[in-house]
Amino acid sequence: MPENAPSRPKNIVIMVGDGMGPAYTSAYRYYQDNPDTQEIEQTVFDRLLVGNASTYPATISGTVTDSAAAATALATGIKSYNGAISVDVNKHPIATIMELAKKRGLSTGVAVTSQINHATPAAFLSHNESRRNYDELAQSYLNTDADVLLGGGQKYFPAPLIKQFEAKGYQYLSDFSQLDSLTQPKVIGLFADIQLPWAINEPEANRLSKMTQKALELLSQNDKGFVLLVEGSLIDWAGHDNDIASAMAEMNEFANALEVVEQYIRSHNDTLMVVTADHNTGGLSIGSNDQYRWDGQVLRSIKNSPEVIAKDAIAIDDWQALIASRLGSQLSPEEQQLLATARMQGQKVLHQTLKQVIDTRSNTGWTTHGHTGVDVQVFASGPASTLFYGHQDNTDIANKLISLLPKIKAVAASEVKPAQTSSSLPSVVSLETSTMVKAPAMPEDAISEKARSEKARSEAKPAVEPAASSIDDSVAELLEAPKQP
Repeated sequence: MPENAPSRPKNIVIMVGDGMGPAYTSAYRYYQDNPDTQEIEQTVFDRLLVGNASTYPATISGTVTDSAAAATALATGIKSYNGAISVDVNKHPIATIMELAKKRGLSTGVAVTSQINHATPAAFLSHNESRRNYDELAQSYLNTDADVLLGGGQKYFPAPLIKQFEAKGYQYLSDFSQLDSLTQPKVIGLFADIQLPWAINEPEANRLSKMTQKALELLSQNDKGFVLLVEGSLIDWAGHDNDIASAMAEMNEFANALEVVEQYIRSHNDTLMVVTADHNTGGLSIGSNDQYRWDGQVLRSIKNSPEVIAKDAIAIDDWQALIASRLGSQLSPEEQQLLATARMQGQKVLHQTLKQVIDTRSNTGWTTHGHTGVDVQVFASGPASTLFYGHQDNTDIANKLISLLPKIKAVAASEVKPAQTSSSLPSVVSLETSTMVKAPAMPEDAISEKARSEKARSEAKPAVEPAASSIDDSVAELLEAPKQP
């Protein structure tokens, strides 16, 4: 913990490496290793590791989660079905940490490499019965009052919708170069039709790092504090495609973004950073085919994604020299024959075959193009980071973070005015009340944390019993404990 840091954070940065199972961080260590030294150097992930977390969704969806259910758990502290965007198993909206932060006067923002209305950012900002309702989610962002929205997704935000954002005081950016000159929130920056470019194809762009830096700069203008979500979204997309070269480049950019936040904490010791993955993707294996080896250095010489290499190789006659140059070494006779056969079958087959060549060279294995149910790692730094030590569930991460938000002063029930909502879904289930209620709701902090947690978990029908003690009790113990050096 930074020297003289407060016990409770003013600012919270939540970072999600989408699909980043434990094998990804191990592979990244070997990928980053300096071959000229005897030592295998540590990475930022090794430095910040504090625990792990289970990721299973609500019982109705089994034991392997999708990004929507996992993000719902991380944003609300309640498990739901796969595909749910911060609604419970009965499709009732659940209050998210971003919404609760807004009620306390904090600023909120997201910086992601996918479209900003993709599953993870959507679950922190909005509510919908299906993650696939991209247009509805985009429209709903008008009501979030989020201060910073950075990522891709121009496809889902047509000109009339952008005009509505501008009418609410948002600055709209469509060119990444405009980010540097931005000095004030509110902002919606959409820098690609859907996802941002793959990091492997733009090694010097550092888009996620720059968006993270700008988001911190803008959100810091609120003296009350902020909650920021940063997602390395394309780690997951590379995992789904079983593309180890692109996955490691995305891991590198996510690690750079972690270091941006880590540096921010050094000068803002009232900031907590919690990093995790929503699930594991692809069943990545460091070593395969009964061989006791894995060569991450092979991946460092690859200059483009296999998709781009295949596209370019289809278009020219001297394709073998192009592929050799892009992969960073000459093709063997066996590789030449394999790729020649694939090229005759078209770009898609050549793309798949290039990934096979890279896997063979590095001895990388995969078990699936989908998700797996393994536990994921948790990393943390800053005030109250010790709360996240050891094993926990993904809902525990959310409940701990929510309990660290500033408290709202309780008021008499007679003073509470009915809330207005434009959502077509049922009224929101507050994470800080003990029952599902329609507005007017009871004051959030008038209900005990223990009652709230137990009720919320029972509504979500988790597969395991919740812990007996409340999250607030854990926080109290932390705050009362003597500070460690």
